[in-house]
Amino acid sequence: MLNIDKYGNTSAGTIPLCLWDWEDKLKKGDNIILAAFGAGFSWGAVYLKWGYDGE
Repeated sequence: MLNIDKYGNTSAGTIPLCLWDWEDKLKKGDNIILAAFGAGFSWGAVYLKWGYDGE
């Protein structure tokens, strides 16, 4: 999932915006890895299982 071409660098809002854009394509039980990179070589990542079914 990418959205930088649509919004540019949105800093801390990048992951929530991306999930919002792609929510209709995610199914309950999907495995997702979220990764973000920031200033000064800082980074973070999380592996999660999507639990929202859209109902």
